[in-house]
Amino acid sequence: MCALERKEWIKMQLRKRLKAILVVSVMLLATLIVPVLAAGEDVAAVSRFYNTAWAFLPPVIAIVLALITKEAYSSLFIGIVVGAVLHCEFAPVATLDAVINDGLITAIADNAGIFLFLVILGTIVALVNAAGGSAAFGRWAEKNIKTRVGAMLATFVLGVLIFIDDYFNCLTVGSVMRPVTDGHKISRAKLAYLIDATAAPVCMIAPVSSWAAAVSGVAADLDTGVSGIQLFVQAIPFNFYSLLTFVFIIGMALMQLDYGPIKKHEELALQTGELGALETESTDDGNPKGKVMDLVLPVVVLIAFCVVGMIYVGGFFGVDAWGGTDCAGDFIGAFGNTDAFISLPWGALIALVLTIAYVVGRRLMTFKEAMACVPKGFIAMVPPITILTLAVSLKTMTGYLGAAEFVEAAMKGASQSLYSLLPAVIFVVACLLAFASGTSWGTFGILIPIVTAIFPTGSALLTVGISACLAGAVCGDHCSPISDTTIMASAGAQCDHVTDACTELPYAISVAAVSFVRFIVAGFVPNVFIALPIAVALMIGTLFLIKARTPKA
Repeated sequence: MCALERKEWIKMQLRKRLKAILVVSVMLLATLIVPVLAAGEDVAAVSRFYNTAWAFLPPVIAIVLALITKEAYSSLFIGIVVGAVLHCEFAPVATLDAVINDGLITAIADNAGIFLFLVILGTIVALVNAAGGSAAFGRWAEKNIKTRVGAMLATFVLGVLIFIDDYFNCLTVGSVMRPVTDGHKISRAKLAYLIDATAAPVCMIAPVSSWAAAVSGVAADLDTGVSGIQLFVQAIPFNFYSLLTFVFIIGMALMQLDYGPIKKHEELALQTGELGALETESTDDGNPKGKVMDLVLPVVVLIAFCVVGMIYVGGFFGVDAWGGTDCAGDFIGAFGNTDAFISLPWGALIALVLTIAYVVGRRLMTFKEAMACVPKGFIAMVPPITILTLAVSLKTMTGYLGAAEFVEAAMKGASQSLYSLLPAVIFVVACLLAFASGTSWGTFGILIPIVTAIFPTGSALLTVGISACLAGAVCGDHCSPISDTTIMASAGAQCDHVTDACTELPYAISVAAVSFVRFIVAGFVPNVFIALPIAVALMIGTLFLIKARTPKA
């Protein structure tokens, strides 16, 4: 078949698929409209699908479609529509209202702070690029980071150092390390994995982070015998997934091990230089007078003011954002009381103003050129903002269908018969729930009260159970195509989102499998001095086994 014939054949196949989609859409619309128009818009207060397995149908449809079509926008939207249809029991007007008002508009309103942070960060990145800072850092890295192993480890180390917040981590690490990894022909899929595999896990084991604040907030009013932050700290050594992910990254880098879909992307990057960057990404090196400091200084300023913003909003300096004074002078308490949706834009806006003043003062660009970077930053962040809006809307529909209540009932029903195996069961349930819902915070928000009700106060198994809940939440969130952290990692790496979600799945499952085995053992022997070293040894052994069974390129 010649190229022209193949082109015509592809066009014909596309026309056939479009016709099929149109027919199905019409049939679906008719199914929705006809019966209800006849009976009126009588929608029950609680859907008959509430608190049933049907609650997981919308995210399952979205995830399956995303994996099949490699396209996120339509997959997520179809999932939202299906969720709204079930919630409104096939009433068309109510369904449309749920999709628009309860889903999309609410998602935009509730996440406006993060959207603003994304736009500001995109603008700062555009400014740094135009000033030549990114290109200068790339040239420096090319001279000082000699190997691909060094580039991967440098990305990992930077990710570990930025433990304040996962959103901030993903976008900052991505912006800084893209020139470095590009110079060593590391695919954007690999970079996205490194970012995603570091961001959430490090936040989940850092006592001073937005994640620690969220966990301690959920556990604050529960009968655990300790404070929320103490419970979080006690759970860190048993958080096998987060800790073993770090072991996996270091081992994978040192062994130069790639397998699964990422292996293909890495081979393509090495052989052809095709990294998988987004087509919308600018390739302009900016001002040739730019220096490394023109990248480093804005990033340091951004980190500093975001930290200041978090403790300011949390009430460290006297009064918090809600008028309270309980956390005045209390650094840890202020972190626990902060709101990242307010504090991150607060710090980022100050950093943006200072960055503009800096690049103009350095005469790297004029004020007019600096202002031209604002729409560039916004445009660069449109894809993650869109996907995040759709993902949050899908979570809303899943919540309306009572997914949390269904999981809670199932967990309590199994608690007595699987007592010693419960940490492993909790880990799996948390993985599945976070994968289906796309939220780790929502997952441990649901499961932590259940775990504390199952295990006795002060018992070692309570700590292991909490760790299993947190580890599973991170794992499922890490694997899910509709996860906000995965979306942010894709944005930071400037990598196609669905490609990122598909490629990192085998790596995450490898670590999850070892973690599951360790949670089984920890349920019977809840001793961290025994469990953690064995877990690390088992992870390293698994890496060597995978290395031996992976064919060489």
